[in-house]
Amino acid sequence: MSISRRKFVTGVAAGTLVASTAKAGAVKHFEGYPNRMGLLHDTTLCVGCRSCEFACNKVNDLPPPEAPVNDRLVFNAQRRNDETLYTVVNRYVEARDKQPAIYRKHQCMHCNEPCCASVCFVSAFEKTPEGPVLYNPDVCVGCRYCVFACPYNALAYEYNDPLTPRVVRCTMCYPRIKQGLNPACADACPTGAIIYGRREDLIWVARERIRKNPQRYIDQIFGENEYGGTSWLCLAGVEFSRLGLPEGLPTEPLPNLTTGFLSLAPLAAAIFPALLGGFYAFTKRREALTEEEKRAVQSEAEEKAKQEMKEKIAALKQQAERTQEYAIKQAVKDALREAAKPEVPPRKDDAGGGS
Repeated sequence: MSISRRKFVTGVAAGTLVASTAKAGAVKHFEGYPNRMGLLHDTTLCVGCRSCEFACNKVNDLPPPEAPVNDRLVFNAQRRNDETLYTVVNRYVEARDKQPAIYRKHQCMHCNEPCCASVCFVSAFEKTPEGPVLYNPDVCVGCRYCVFACPYNALAYEYNDPLTPRVVRCTMCYPRIKQGLNPACADACPTGAIIYGRREDLIWVARERIRKNPQRYIDQIFGENEYGGTSWLCLAGVEFSRLGLPEGLPTEPLPNLTTGFLSLAPLAAAIFPALLGGFYAFTKRREALTEEEKRAVQSEAEEKAKQEMKEKIAALKQQAERTQEYAIKQAVKDALREAAKPEVPPRKDDAGGGS
């Protein structure tokens, strides 16, 4: 499959953000660990009950989702995960002609070779042998390179926490996995649309389902090979592009595609403040769900810019006034100093008439 110009540019953009100056010589690649775990989401079995959302919030000590579990109006707009929802279920295809609606669960894909880990110059992300990608907020500097670099738009940032903001996303219930338990979403799913197990076993299950029901599924397992593969796998009866997933992705891990741009890391470090501002605006725009919200964000940004400009003008005016005041005071001091000097009598030869 070919890769589109837009997807290539996304890879290039991610590559320009890889590593710090100190690490510009090499990137650590994450080879797939043997016997790692994963989850399979069969979208043909998903009914949009959102039980996984509520189970996820519960195990992560988050408040319940604002929309009640039986509120179908929540599907009128496409949602993405944020600091209050580590996973969301969206409706991508409406029910029509006796065909049921199609839903898909959106969350961190836990890539085999995660780009978020390769672009993080403080190593805040780590791929575990069990499968999940973990995040350490104690070393995170808040640059949000990872948010921008994620090809699946699956990372969120706590913009509302000014003191200790974190990057937040699905952890694949790593603490539960370490205890021998299933991820909460898999246990909560009433239709069996989400199953947990060894990744290679899940791929076998998915292939068997496709083989036995070719009329039900398209012949592809999303996440098996895309960008080197993911721990989250997906089956569907329609093209994945209709379910909000990119098509035509290369099988080469994204960190491999970005290695050639490591020499740009010093430049990224040099323009770090500007990059942060750009990433903030970019990610905030991507998170807007409606035109009204986009206008509100734009209006807020314009007002903020106007206010900053006013403050800068006021600061410059104040500085000019202080400079002028200092110059006046200095001139007065000089004049007083000159006036205080003793008067020197004229020399005789300067008085004139003497011979």
